Amino acid sequence: MKLKYLYGGLLFAFFMSCGAEKNTPPAQGGPKEFPVLGNGPVTPFGFVAHTGDTITEKNMDGKLTVMDFFFTSCPTICPKMKTQLLRVYEKYRTNDRVLILSHSIDPEFDTKEVLADFAKRLEVSGDRWYFLTGDKDSIYARADQYMISAKADASAPGGYAHSGAFLLIDGDRNIRGMYDGTREQAVDSMMADMDILLKQEWK
Repeated sequence: MKLKYLYGGLLFAFFMSCGAEKNTPPAQGGPKEFPVLGNGPVTPFGFVAHTGDTITEKNMDGKLTVMDFFFTSCPTICPKMKTQLLRVYEKYRTNDRVLILSHSIDPEFDTKEVLADFAKRLEVSGDRWYFLTGDKDSIYARADQYMISAKADASAPGGYAHSGAFLLIDGDRNIRGMYDGTREQAVDSMMADMDILLKQEWK
């Protein structure tokens, strides 16, 4: 089992941003609609991946991107999130129109080397899923733009409190959905929406 090394824990501080999936149900007999969420397309960024590559917003162009925020020493919801993201990775690992970006909210500890070891233990390889580190303020500002709660909190398990949300972002870098990344049913819904968007080509 790929995740036997991951530690479990109790779910904590699950913020509003990672609640029910946010998209519009289809009109009767019509295709499902995916309104743009947030304040427009993802703005420029640059973070270092576990592979040593610099990942920017340009890597997202023309791809359906799943984003989340985590930290490798998280004792609570992160193992659940990574279990679910592994399902996404396995389903789309050969689809070059899908990208997964996981941002560490503890970049001082989660160096490129730490993230590389984390990816290795998850048996993640290739260019489908990147674990990102960088300037903490920039990462937190990025979470704010994506409507994700992420902050240092000495009273929280592991020292950080964050949302368990997964964001679904289209090839034009617009947010099209938000899902509870700790729940299998919610991630099933996300993958169903991904299949629809891949067929619709963001329309």
